Amino acid sequence: MAGMRAPTRIDRRRFIAGSAAVAGGAALAGPFAGVIARPAGAATPQPTLGPVADLRDGVVRLWLPDGFAYRSFHDTESTVTLDDETILPGRHDGMAAFPGPDGNVVLVRNHEVNNPVPAFGDAGAAYDAMAGGGTTTIETTPHGEVIRAYTSLNGTQMNCAGGVMPWGSWVTCEETVNGPDVGADFTGASNVPLTQRHGYVFEVPAGGQASRQPITAAGRFAHEAVAYDPAGGALYMTEDNFGFASGFYRYLPDDDPMAGGRLTDGGRLQMLAVAGVPEANLAAHQPDGATYPVVWVDIDDPDPTFPHTPGEPAPTTNNTAIRYVGDQGRARGAAWFSRLEGAVYDRGLVYFTSTQGGGQAESGPGPVGDGFGNGSGQVWAYDPASERLRLVFQSPGPDVLDLPDNVTTSRRGTLVLCEDSSGDNYVRGLSRHGQLWDIALNRLPGRFGDEFAGATFSPDGRTLFVNIQSGRGMTIAIWGPWGRIGV
Repeated sequence: MAGMRAPTRIDRRRFIAGSAAVAGGAALAGPFAGVIARPAGAATPQPTLGPVADLRDGVVRLWLPDGFAYRSFHDTESTVTLDDETILPGRHDGMAAFPGPDGNVVLVRNHEVNNPVPAFGDAGAAYDAMAGGGTTTIETTPHGEVIRAYTSLNGTQMNCAGGVMPWGSWVTCEETVNGPDVGADFTGASNVPLTQRHGYVFEVPAGGQASRQPITAAGRFAHEAVAYDPAGGALYMTEDNFGFASGFYRYLPDDDPMAGGRLTDGGRLQMLAVAGVPEANLAAHQPDGATYPVVWVDIDDPDPTFPHTPGEPAPTTNNTAIRYVGDQGRARGAAWFSRLEGAVYDRGLVYFTSTQGGGQAESGPGPVGDGFGNGSGQVWAYDPASERLRLVFQSPGPDVLDLPDNVTTSRRGTLVLCEDSSGDNYVRGLSRHGQLWDIALNRLPGRFGDEFAGATFSPDGRTLFVNIQSGRGMTIAIWGPWGRIGV
């Protein structure tokens, strides 16, 4: 199609070969050992992708490496009714996989629906009867054959990503601060019909129902993803504040969720700052392997309510409200990034993506054009034990890595990145040594620019479940010889 780059490996091979010379002398000890420190002469897997027919109906929707197969399900271009007689909502986004009965997999999946619309599912159970986002829970075979599916959280908004909790829950994030006390975030919309404030995280037990009560102490901001550090007991959270600076946060709950088996509301919210560098601009291009010692600054008012008259448009604009929590941190020196999205905990490190990071430095953390950041993306790693932050990967341009969003890890520690670009969209592998390669290419017939989202491996590591988010959406199960392609 016009405007789509050909599925070639040439540019990526050249970049990886060049970066190997830089990284080869950057071996590290301690928590970042192996991260970017690529052994000299190490080969980069570069599987060739080709068209593969969907086992559901024979339609080619993906290009994959040799030996891989897939089945799509819950394609909302046709009507899908859940077990609770709910019509499946669209905008499939973040997702988690848990062990299910009889070797099956339980998926908890976000639906990133915005603007005041009636809640799907039982409106009487919804957090907000006029909010159309939430989560659905699906039991499926490892090869994508659906056993059952139902509504597990409704009445939330813009459920983007989230994170898997080791006690057996999914924490889902609202990427908005909409509410009756805040002006609309889009022209022509109105937040007056909303009955609750939004911008929170919610816990959804695997295979069960959410309480539908937000964790307000974890902040009201444009939440994107969550990663839990079981050693330190903190939830690390990203913020996708499109159009403004974004921050990296941690929530320290008062109660140990590993002991109680659930996340409680009550604790301290903090924001990352670079030690000795107030308001460090980490959205800008960074030196290779940049590493920073960090400190954490407190957020005194994590859960704001803005004055308003019920039934009337709120005087506080969405742009003001969405910056309120982050501005508190930046006033104390917190660092700013460009559009923080995916996050995952693996082997003592918290990895997170800066979707538009790595470009030319901009003037400040305020609004810049139609979106903050002009790079093609960064991947960062934070070590909670040493309180150090390190740049893992920085894309030099869209032909290498184009706007990384959701991220997960395989059993061997390979990062799996979902792209969020307006052109070709790939799922890509990134090794701890900085090697990058292709896993899947979106080739949905008749559609263009639909992003991959919500990549998550089955508990046994054999199946990668991933969503394609569009105006409607679908979920796909992919399996094959992962070890052969370095995953």
